Amino acid sequence: QAQLVESGGGLVQAGGSLRLSCAASGGTVSIYGFSRHAMGWFRQAPGKDREFVAAMSRDGDHTDYASSVEGRFTISRDNAKNTVYLQMNSLRPEDTAVYYCGAHLGGVSGAAYQLRSQYTDWGQGTQVTVSQ
Repeated sequence: QAQLVESGGGLVQAGGSLRLSCAASGGTVSIYGFSRHAMGWFRQAPGKDREFVAAMSRDGDHTDYASSVEGRFTISRDNAKNTVYLQMNSLRPEDTAVYYCGAHLGGVSGAAYQLRSQYTDWGQGTQVTVSQ
């Protein structure tokens, strides 16, 4: 299985921005290539379920966003760096959570991008805290 390492989290004031990175290596990434993986971002606050944030198809031609972040967050990927990014703008206190990236070997169709079960490999998470 692949190893995913998130970075870029931190403490920001409301209205600020952060850019998260998730670097993938090993496992199916080494065998088949990072570009064969759909990538997703999820987040989890204490006492709450892990929720979908954003996803990008393996070929990069499709993105999906939770309604709560659409227009503020942008997912992108750099296949040369085996890295997926999450640019977060206009941050709100309710965005405070641990953010995780997940990888899925192969295609993810339709609403399946939003399903946690579709992602087989996960990073350790990075904390994002947005103060009022």
